[in-house]
Amino acid sequence: MKSGGASTRTSVMFVTAASEEQAGLIAHALVGERLAACVNIVSPIRSIYRWNDEVQTDTEHLMVVKTRATLASKVAARVKELHSYEVPEVIAVPIIAGAKSYLDWVLASTITSPGRSKSRRTGSKGRRK
Repeated sequence: MKSGGASTRTSVMFVTAASEEQAGLIAHALVGERLAACVNIVSPIRSIYRWNDEVQTDTEHLMVVKTRATLASKVAARVKELHSYEVPEVIAVPIIAGAKSYLDWVLASTITSPGRSKSRRTGSKGRRK
């Protein structure tokens, strides 16, 4: 595990969706547009929250998004465009340490800045599994 360098430039974002289908649509858009290197969908989860001054309980689907820290606002905006919720959960957490090779892959798999569409490419077929 390494801290600094690539780790300070990467983030994990949490997003919830009402259905697995919607989570898949959002995940494919983020990865396809190179806003995220990887999105894991954890299903189902149970969410308990306050909405309209009442406690609610719902089944949701959690997306764990790995991306560049500089893309967090772009990811949030894209999620809002695609999401059915009035107030979608979109939370970014900085990665303070991680496997250098994985974090380098996250950087190589995403666009380099919000206004650019190209990024470095590396062979990623064997990145994990």
